[in-house]
Amino acid sequence: MPHIVPTALPSSPRTFTLSDFDFVLPESLIAQHPASERSGSRLLDGRAATPVDRIFRELPGLLRAGDLMVFNDTKVLHARLFGEKASGGKLELLVERVLGGNQVAVHLRVSKKPEVGATVKLHCASGKEDGMSATLLGRWPDADGPLFRFVLCNDAGDNPYTLMERHGHVPLPPYITHSDSTEDAQRYQTVFAKNPGAVAAPTAALHFDEALLAQLDAMGVQRAQVTLHVGAGTFQPVKTENLAEHKMHSEWYEVPEKTQAAIAACKARGGRVVAVGTTTVRTLESWAQTGMSSGDTTIFITPGFAFSHVDLLLTNFHLPKSSLMMLVSAFAGYEHIMALYRHAIAHEYRFFSYGDAMLLERQLEG
Repeated sequence: MPHIVPTALPSSPRTFTLSDFDFVLPESLIAQHPASERSGSRLLDGRAATPVDRIFRELPGLLRAGDLMVFNDTKVLHARLFGEKASGGKLELLVERVLGGNQVAVHLRVSKKPEVGATVKLHCASGKEDGMSATLLGRWPDADGPLFRFVLCNDAGDNPYTLMERHGHVPLPPYITHSDSTEDAQRYQTVFAKNPGAVAAPTAALHFDEALLAQLDAMGVQRAQVTLHVGAGTFQPVKTENLAEHKMHSEWYEVPEKTQAAIAACKARGGRVVAVGTTTVRTLESWAQTGMSSGDTTIFITPGFAFSHVDLLLTNFHLPKSSLMMLVSAFAGYEHIMALYRHAIAHEYRFFSYGDAMLLERQLEG
């Protein structure tokens, strides 16, 4: 009887847990201030197995005419407001979303929650009082929701965007230890920010200045925009060891028809779609999954995810155990990402929102 060699069964895909995305980061590498020049940050070229240390302004040399860069054009609100209750107790509002009718959904920090219907006085960052106040209407998005719904008003009847721009504080990330300054008002915002609604910056795009954008235009790299209003949940670590049990926060996005056409044209001519930041990736993949060009997304991208549009990704370095660590691992491969992070730590790259960037290429499926 002939000897029969059994057919090898394909190996099962690895099951990742939360602990796989943890790493030790020296506190000294958490950037507290931006680089002196936007495009003067460092850029870790992580497309190949061996990373290359570069400066961000070298990016045009890594792209080609016909490539399409997709940016998130959201604008960071001055969303942090401080005030006090009638009793004198201090409180802080962090506006997560503007709802309409001068209503806002907020994260509330206070020792004792005010009663529904109570009005609190808000302090003006400018130091000029104008009767600005907020009245608690209830929870959001429903009676058991995690956020609180307030209506903002002042003597002049200004809308929430005007009130925040004039009197609010820049909502710096929790790992930045200084109070917001004039520098933060300028640098924690992209040079092309247009659509107000974010409480956190699309940080990979902070490295672009007008000169670099002009250079990319001149060499034939095209540009398109999406909008995703980044929420405060972007800074929250995943807390469930079983990733399937994690519930993602919700963020609003839009992919304009012009951008949809630009992506199709880029693919047709053999160009590469370059997503500037994980927020752009989440926007494009939300559109691809749902077919909806706008709406709320809770997309959670982990290793094994099949990407639809993006070929290259520009991104900053992310928090341990964060959903964004999982996203970049899904995009470029888990082992490769962890090796890049080890390299970045060893070579003292600056981490998080005001930190340095890296360029990744999508791993091929299979």
